[in-house]
Amino acid sequence: MKRLGEGRFYLVREDVLTESMLKTIEVKKLLASGEASTIQEATKNIGLSRSAFYKYRDTVFPFESVARERILTIFIQLEDRKGSLATLLSIVSEAKCNVLTIHQTIPVQGRANVTLSLDVTTMGMKMDSFLQRLKSPDFVESASVISSGAL
Repeated sequence: MKRLGEGRFYLVREDVLTESMLKTIEVKKLLASGEASTIQEATKNIGLSRSAFYKYRDTVFPFESVARERILTIFIQLEDRKGSLATLLSIVSEAKCNVLTIHQTIPVQGRANVTLSLDVTTMGMKMDSFLQRLKSPDFVESASVISSGAL
């Protein structure tokens, strides 16, 4: 079974997308333009449930935004150790990526999850090499791409 983010990416015509996918793109446009200041406000204006928005927000993108931006979001499961986040960020820095967001869960039973959104426009290595490098520390249990405008 494929894990989330390990599938292939496709370019599809707008007319084959579901209504929820199209509305997700509209919600993103409202948020980006400032016409709506919160996800709740934007989804209400468009007539989309927040759960549907969250389901598709990291998987559906207008072609022009993917072509222009190179944003990679990676989900990392790791053993909770002192300095582990610093080590991961050092790898990101060495690859010449720019950190856009970091989310780390509170460790439970010695395990934590980290989600990194990175601008990889100036990345100095191939994507496969970068992912292998992120997986190389012994405290990393898994690292997978959950969304990308870079592949």
